[in-house]
Amino acid sequence: MSDNEDRPADRDDRERNRLSARAARYARVGTNVGGVAARIAGARLFGITRDRGDNALALAAALGNLKGPIMKAAQLVSTIPDALSPEYAAEMMKLQSDAPPMGWAFVRRRMAAELGLDWQTRFKSFEHQPAAAASLGQVHRAVSLDGKPLACKLQYPDMQSAVEADLAQFDVMLAIHRRMDSAIDTREVAKEIGDRIREELDYRREAKHVALYQHMLADVPEVRVPNVWPALSTGRLLTLDWLEGKRLLEHKGASLEIRNRIATAMFKAWWLPFSRFGVIHGDPHLGNYTAFEEGGEPRGINLLDYGCIRIFPPRFVGGVVDLYRGLRENDEARIVHAYEVWGFRGLSRDLIEVLNIWARFIYGPLMTEGVRRIAPEGVKPAEYGRQQARQVHAALREKGPVTVPREFFLMDRAAIGLGGVFLHLAAELDFHRLFEDAIREFSVEQVAERQARALGAVGLAPAS
Repeated sequence: MSDNEDRPADRDDRERNRLSARAARYARVGTNVGGVAARIAGARLFGITRDRGDNALALAAALGNLKGPIMKAAQLVSTIPDALSPEYAAEMMKLQSDAPPMGWAFVRRRMAAELGLDWQTRFKSFEHQPAAAASLGQVHRAVSLDGKPLACKLQYPDMQSAVEADLAQFDVMLAIHRRMDSAIDTREVAKEIGDRIREELDYRREAKHVALYQHMLADVPEVRVPNVWPALSTGRLLTLDWLEGKRLLEHKGASLEIRNRIATAMFKAWWLPFSRFGVIHGDPHLGNYTAFEEGGEPRGINLLDYGCIRIFPPRFVGGVVDLYRGLRENDEARIVHAYEVWGFRGLSRDLIEVLNIWARFIYGPLMTEGVRRIAPEGVKPAEYGRQQARQVHAALREKGPVTVPREFFLMDRAAIGLGGVFLHLAAELDFHRLFEDAIREFSVEQVAERQARALGAVGLAPAS
């Protein structure tokens, strides 16, 4: 079958955002979230003051039994320490994103819908039990007819309908939080999350993301990117090479040299695509990487998931570099310009100082010359940034509110996630030197040129 030939799922797509499936999902999610909203609103109406921690617990409990997109959205926003109050962030971080896997009967029907009734004849073997299950789909190990190990990512049924229903309810959840705490306006963040999750449903787009990373990291041997198998892929099935490796946390007890080697590969996998092409992997979760071995010890990392990828306008990357240099040189004009490039509006001097608290925390390891850990001794990965977030949040309640620009969201989230990985590994690196190497001879024009070439080569549109 050629890459352009219609497949069963394309010819008769009965799952495309169906009203009936959407209505059923609204009923499940809306009852849970709406019940909490009504309780909070009622308490306010009658002058009953509820503890913010109690409200956070109630919302987390309402979401805890719901798998799928709303769980993913809640966890996405909770990883930005200053986007939610500490009570909400702590409870949302406890939510588990693993969904119960589809059984074999379900899998057979799904695979037949994607590749045809004879789909099993197109594999040498296909494991019945998934190797991993998450909020939008699950991954099965398989072997190609010529003996190559494969990873088959299969989307759960009716995910388009579930996403639209869940995102509507997610807006309700954020609105509840805004009524109780207006220091940070998350409306633009909600739009960004919606766009990224919708993109994650399109496995053909994800296949292009894989090709993009192959292009961007072609000269970085410490990072491995799989190949796509187009004839075994559709809009809801993505088949990639299976990359052998061990989970990163299995190396927590390894020598400092090995831990630093893995951390350096992580740094390059994230910062080089961003600084050179304006592209980031927006979900630096430990489960999205493994460490590959050569000669009996880890040599680098495998990138396993390409759903949450963000393509930035080159000017945004320029803002990131400008803020770094502005903070190092105490250049206030350059700092303000960077915030404006990112999309912050109406900033007073007080608000700029509040934002600088967070910026100095994020950029701190990059601005400090010499070998260091990402955070002081004793800071736990789950607590990374919490103290600074509380300080920022308290200041914004007094000086704010501030609207978080949508382009800032994934950048900030990924930086925190990456820092958490470095904390898990207890890496000791010269982050300043690594960053300076990444932005050597940087210019917005060069990023624009490289990005245009790379996106054109894989058939992706530039960021608007």
